[in-house]
Order: sequence, then structure tokens, then C-alpha cells
Amino acid sequence: MLEVRIVAKKHATDTSYGQEVSGVSRETLTVTGWDANFFEMKTNSPLDLIYRREFLKRSILGGASFATAWPVLGGEGGSKTGSSRPLRFGIITDVHKDVMHDADDRLRVFIERMEAEKVDFIVQLGDFCVPKEGNLGFMKIWNAFNGPRYHVLGNHDTDDNGQGPTTRERTMEYWNMPARFYSFERGGNQFVELDGNDQPADHKSGYPRFVADDQLKWLRKDLATTKKSTVIFVHQSPERPDDGGLQNGAAVRGVLEEANRDAGFRKVVACFTGHHHRDYVRQINNIVYPQINSASYYWVGGNFLRVRYSKEVDAKYPYIKYTVPYRNSIFALATIDTGRGFLKIEGRRSEFVGPAPWEMGETKDYWDAKTLTAGVADWKMPL
Repeated sequence: MLEVRIVAKKHATDTSYGQEVSGVSRETLTVTGWDANFFEMKTNSPLDLIYRREFLKRSILGGASFATAWPVLGGEGGSKTGSSRPLRFGIITDVHKDVMHDADDRLRVFIERMEAEKVDFIVQLGDFCVPKEGNLGFMKIWNAFNGPRYHVLGNHDTDDNGQGPTTRERTMEYWNMPARFYSFERGGNQFVELDGNDQPADHKSGYPRFVADDQLKWLRKDLATTKKSTVIFVHQSPERPDDGGLQNGAAVRGVLEEANRDAGFRKVVACFTGHHHRDYVRQINNIVYPQINSASYYWVGGNFLRVRYSKEVDAKYPYIKYTVPYRNSIFALATIDTGRGFLKIEGRRSEFVGPAPWEMGETKDYWDAKTLTAGVADWKMPL
């Protein structure tokens, strides 16, 4: 008989809340030995909880062998080969070297952990560091990883480097990026890095958050020319265009969904993003959109100023007091297992330095506390 259990699992430093699954509020489903941690953003969209409901439905239908109607990564046409070894990669984002006094230590912890885990590659999803001599030590830590390293451009990576605002080209050269947007193959899968910092024609002020037509054209062609299952990396999320994500996020999602329709299988399976300093995962039209939390902090702004470290640190790094820092570095280890048919995230958890945002004013609903956590939640989904 198929056993379905809801297991309570809470972390003292995890401020997330369980979502409702068949009337039971908790995160972990155990289905014939299959554990899955799910963490979703609360929205007004009917997409809420599709993830968990689909997992439960397909798990029950699949039985003990966990047969799933969703194609898995790695095989052409979405077929499951079962022969590939799991592909594992480390993800870190929004370290903000030019804001945080201990950014070097946060990055070093990530690199050492990924070396110990012997991952296949690492990727940072933007807001890493600006190109200047003072950041060479930070880059040396990153480059010490003994394996492939990939970059995504963030909006703050072209901030003032002490000599005025820099350019994407200068940052790319400093990081040794091959291009603003590019793709690579690893472990029988295709990975695509996008640049969400193009400037739209109607741009007025602030940081642009847009994927221009030439990049969309390239993306459409790149997806069409591969038969491999594909994962996207981009700084700003395409699933929240009205909340700091890609202004034309719907158009980007449309290209990904078009690729899946044309392929006749679930070619594009996931789109990982940073930028929002939140912790959740959503699914839209059978594509997963995991939001990876910042390695360093959540920005609360000038109405909630609080000096969190020493006066000396505040004097040298004045922007920290606009944030609620995380005590330890936060990052994620991703696993794609084509043989057993799952995508998994193992996240690192920490705690806030000083009071949480909702302890400084406003309510938990105001802050959307379900997604504002000092960590990255664990989750696992069938593919």
C-alpha cells in the first residue's frame, strides 16, 4: 500500500511557514521513500501549490516505482535513460562584496563546501562585485575553485567602482566571462546564462531589468538547436515582472514555453534566479522558477535603519545598516539525477543578525515573511 505521510520539520532559524497540503500544514512529503521539501511564495495566483499538489497526485498515480508523466532531464525527447550519474552544482548569489564587510569569508565558505562536495561546477547569479583592484582578493577566492566557474551579470555589478559607474563589458573582462549571455553543456544537459540588464526603449530611470530582442532571438535559436534538457540562469526573475523582476518577464517565459511546445517534451525544466533576496520556488506552465536567497542580507531600506555590527564596520561599510544581514553565508547545492528522475536543492540556513524585519515595524504580511528567510529551503521535485 502506498504510504503518504506529512512530517513536521522546522528549523529554529527558519522563519518560513508551512503551506497547506490536504489540510495539513508542513513541508515534507514522504511517498514510498521519496522525500520532497517544497517552499512556495504566497501569491494571489492560482499557480500557488500546483507544485505540491502535482507531486502528490503523480506520486500516488505512479505507485512505489514513482512512474511520472513528467519527462526527466538528460535524454533526448525527454526519455529517461537511467544511465547518467547525478550532476551536482553549487549556486550562490547576491554576495554583494561592495556592501558586506565579510563578503570574502562568505564566498570562501561556499568555495570550501563545494570543493568538499566535489560538485561538477559552480555558478554565481549576479550582484557579485564591481571591477576594481580592491576586489582582486575576492576574485582570487572564487577562482580557487578547482572546476568550471560560471557568472551571471547582476544589476549592481556595474555600480560605481571608485572611478564612476562601470560597464558590463568591463565587468565581464574582470570576471573573465565569455559573453553577456551564453550557453554550455554539462552532464548531458544544456545550461543557459542570460543577461537581464538590457535597457528597454521606454527606460526612464533606475536599473534596467530587461532582456532585449536580440538576446531573445539568440535564446530562441539556442533552445531550438539543442535536444538536451535545459536549465536557465538569470539574475532577475521572469516570474515577477511587476515586483523588481524582468520587465518583459512574460516574453522570456513565452520563449521558454515555446521551446517546450516545439520540442514536444519538457525541454526547459527550470530557471534559477537571484536578485530578490527571497526564498521560494514556483512552477508556471510546467517550468520551475527557484528563487535563490542572497548569501548576505535582505535590504530593508532607510525607514528601518539599524547598526548591526561595530561602529568601525558601519563607518567603512555604511550600507549594511540598510539591511538585515544573515549571520552566516547562504547558498545552495543542486542535484539533477536523470537516473532516478529528480531535481533537488539542499540549502544552507542561518539566522538574522539582530531583529528580524517584522520586529522593527510593520507586520509579517507586509514583509511576506513566508519567503523572507535567513536561508535557502530544501526541496525536491520529480522530473
